[in-house]
Amino acid sequence: MDFDFDLFVIGAGSGGVRAARIAAQHGARVAVAEEYRVGGTCVIRGCVPKKMLVYGAHFAEDLHEAASFGWDIKGASFNWPRLRDLVQTDVSRLEGLYTQGLDNNRVEIFAERATVTGANAVRLASGKDISAKTILIATGAWPARPDVPGAELGITSNEIFHLETLPRRAIIAGAGYIANEFAGILHAFGVHVTLVTRGDRMLRGYDDEIVDHLVELTRKKGIDLRLNFPCMSIARAENGALVIDGGDQGLFETDLLLWATGRNANTSGLGLEAAGVKLDASGAVIVDEYNQSSVPSIYAVGDVTNRVQLTPVAIREGHAFADTVFGGLKRTVDYRAIPTAVFASPPISGVGLTEKQARAEFGDAIKIYRSDFRPMKNVVSGRQERGLYKMITAGPDEKVVGLHLIGPDSSEILQAAAIAVKAGLGKAAFDDTVALHPSMAEELVLLK
Repeated sequence: MDFDFDLFVIGAGSGGVRAARIAAQHGARVAVAEEYRVGGTCVIRGCVPKKMLVYGAHFAEDLHEAASFGWDIKGASFNWPRLRDLVQTDVSRLEGLYTQGLDNNRVEIFAERATVTGANAVRLASGKDISAKTILIATGAWPARPDVPGAELGITSNEIFHLETLPRRAIIAGAGYIANEFAGILHAFGVHVTLVTRGDRMLRGYDDEIVDHLVELTRKKGIDLRLNFPCMSIARAENGALVIDGGDQGLFETDLLLWATGRNANTSGLGLEAAGVKLDASGAVIVDEYNQSSVPSIYAVGDVTNRVQLTPVAIREGHAFADTVFGGLKRTVDYRAIPTAVFASPPISGVGLTEKQARAEFGDAIKIYRSDFRPMKNVVSGRQERGLYKMITAGPDEKVVGLHLIGPDSSEILQAAAIAVKAGLGKAAFDDTVALHPSMAEELVLLK
């Protein structure tokens, strides 16, 4: 058959853009449909603008401690609309770069919604039908809202970047990285934050000891953190505030409710099931190691597959897909030892197995090394907050199977150390490395 395109990508997020660009470089005729803005969740309303807010939040503590380092800061105040607009300006700049990258590779962009109408067919919202030899689903994920009365009164991470004004009080519902990050951001901006979760732990999947340390520091900062909080219902009070029914924990009044209770694969209304594409119970596209769905001509990458919901993973999956299908190079993604971070206050990061996972896999063959220290900056400023670095080794050669950090710049420090875990190095390799002094990172080669 003579198709309109060799590849049609639905969704111009990180995975879809990378797949489109690499496929085009392999000589494919490529088109992309995006109903909102080029760049996807990460660039437009996710990790990039959120990290800019994290940077802004850091100044709250830095300005407070400036006097300890000889600076006199008088009359400092925070202007939310200014930061909000500066962030959106940079988001638009990045969107332009993503669009330029597609244009430079002669990828045709359709700025409208597209749905799948067959194994080799899509339909644009304008009604135009397009044929493609291969279709790639890269529509990402969408914030979830719980099924409780009044849930629509809360906002999600999609909307929080565009607030007209900051609330005086905010309740954040969730236990994952989004909830913990925005708790730290809003608290630094002067909002009274209550962080709630219906479960008994925060940040499942991260090392328990590191998370416990974060929870302790979160509470010390003045964030009201409540576990086993059910969020039974939400109602609007006569004074305009929201009233959250916390079951046995009582009624809570707030000015803003942020749902950060997970993200679901964004497949609703795409026509995938009618086309024969199998979805799992949560609506995610089921794919094999080469990102191929149950329909041979339809593939999927990124959060829409619900394998690992991380931007760098989506990028690698998109690249591997394009190399495999259009470059003649069969490539897969290795999901082991993926470094992750939570840009909370302070940030935490980890790579490899947690202590619980390591004990389950290796039993008594593991060893734990820790460094509980007070960063030099905190010593000078008088802040009592401590950092914690943790190394987990396994076997007689003490292979490093996990590294977990909490403290300033932990995510920046972990990236290089993650290479050692990925390479399967042992603790001896860390011990043999000369320390970079004075730095927090040197604690990694001084662990006892």
